[in-house]
Order: sequence, then structure tokens, then C-alpha cells
Amino acid sequence: MNDRERPCAVHSIDHFMLAVPNLREAEQFFDAFGLVPELLADRLLLRAAGSTHVWAHLVADAHKHLVSVTFNCYEQDYEVLAARIRDMAVVADPPPQAQHRDGCWFEDCDGNLLQLRVGPKTTIDEKSLHPVAIRPAGRGVAGRHAVAKVRPERLSHILLFATDVARQTAFYRDVLGLRLSDQSAGIISFLHAPHGSDHHMMAFAKSEGPGWHHASWDVPTMEDVGIGWMQMQQAGYRRAWGPGRHVLGSNYFCYVQDPWGSWCEYSADMDYVAASERWPAADHAPEDSLYLWGPPPPADFIANAEAAHILSKQERKTS
Repeated sequence: MNDRERPCAVHSIDHFMLAVPNLREAEQFFDAFGLVPELLADRLLLRAAGSTHVWAHLVADAHKHLVSVTFNCYEQDYEVLAARIRDMAVVADPPPQAQHRDGCWFEDCDGNLLQLRVGPKTTIDEKSLHPVAIRPAGRGVAGRHAVAKVRPERLSHILLFATDVARQTAFYRDVLGLRLSDQSAGIISFLHAPHGSDHHMMAFAKSEGPGWHHASWDVPTMEDVGIGWMQMQQAGYRRAWGPGRHVLGSNYFCYVQDPWGSWCEYSADMDYVAASERWPAADHAPEDSLYLWGPPPPADFIANAEAAHILSKQERKTS
């Protein structure tokens, strides 16, 4: 790929920062989920198995809400992307809790705070297929006592509520260079990074206001999705949707509701969009926007409990 054909875009999510009412409660939840939490004096850090990378910073506040998302890009793309931000976005100040205060800070169409900086590529460069174990003669499963704790390997994507899905999709496309993977009837859209990423790195779902819906964490196999669901049930986190399989992205899933009404997803075997590939984006029927098979989703799965609080806060800010 020559320089003219090479896309100028962010390549990955470095981390997100989420405010929650109780950091110790968050530590217990994410430890049960299989992440590696580290509770500091002012925040909770989340890592995944086998890596020192910090995927999330959780800070304390009275109401759960997204504080910021940090995107990484290559050094050669930074100035072009920064110029787009200055031309097309509302430039903002970093929050007091920011881990890195450099780069560009700005807001998307719903007022979500974003950061652009030069940083490492955290998305995978190719899809690794986990080999199916050869079933031994005789008994193929040792028993529940022998099952190891499921530990996600990396952040796959995040999904935010959006007041206008098409407008948010266009913003992340035109400003950050993400590409549409698939969408459905203006109610949901999925975007990938053109330097090689999962089918979606960012997603947006229609709502009356902005808000945080879920973070998705990659595990190796469908078996891990199922065992993850069971380990959360045993830990007392019984509000869940799944296991099942999505149509858009094709991944196996199980969502577990966190203590603040949003969701945390185990995800396995998602479609992958290589850097050299042009994904055939399409507008799909609404029934394909959620799942191929699995139990029906809970009635509150797409409820945005944050909307009223966030809209009230925005109204006070502009009055």
C-alpha cells in the first residue's frame, strides 16, 4: 500500500475512563469477570490477562458516566488528524483525572470527551484462530472442579448510546477515519479502524441521550464465553444476556450487567477486517441487529439509565 492509498486514521483505543459510584464495588465486579484490577488512591485500573496495558481507568463520582476515551494513532498521522479535529470538532480541556494530558482533547456530537494522541497499536494485526482441542478417547470433560477462571485477553470494543446514530457515525468517520462495518435502520452502527481491527472497535445505539452501554472483552473460544457466564453467576452477578451469537460481527457473546445498570461482554471469534480489506458495509434488518441465536435479551438491555442525568447536566451547563 503506497502513501496515497494509506488511510489516515486512529488505529486503536488506548483506554477509556469511566466514573462509577463505588470503586471497591467495581474492583469486586471486574475481578469476578476475570480482569486484573488495581485499586489506587484515586482510581481503579483494569488490565487483561498476560499484558501490562491499562485498558480502563475507573474514578469515583455520584453517577456512572463516561469521562473520556483515548484513541491512539501513528506519529505520521497525528498532524492531519489534529487539523481535522480543529476544523470539525469542539476542542476541549482534559479532565482533572487524565492519565495523559498531551495530544488533542475534543468532544464528539453528543459531548463525549475524546483524546487523540500518538501511542501503541492495541488492536490485533491479524485474527488468530484458536485450534479446536482434539477430544481424547473416553471422557472429554474433566469436571467443573478442573475449570480454570476465564480471563479476557484484551478490550475488543465499546458501545455508546447516541442521540443520532448517523451523525455520530459520520463524525467518527470524517474526523477519526474509522470506517462503517455494518448498521441497522438508524438504530445501531458498527465501525472499525482501517489499519486492521475487529469488525467493530466503536459502536453506537440509538437513545434519547448519550450514555455508556458496554465494554466488550475478548476471550479465546465460545467455551470461555459460557464458562465466563457461569463464573459470574456463581459470583452473584446473575443479570445476564446470553450465551448467544451475533449476526453483525459474528461473535459469540454473553453480557453481564454491572452494579450500575450497564453491561460487560465476553466476546469470542469476532469477524476481523484486515488493513488491506474493504469491508462490504450494509444496512441490515432490525432483527439482525441483536442476535442470530440465544435467549431473548432482557427488557432493559437497551435502556439508557444515564440519559436523564446527562441531559440535565448539559442543560445546566448551557443555561
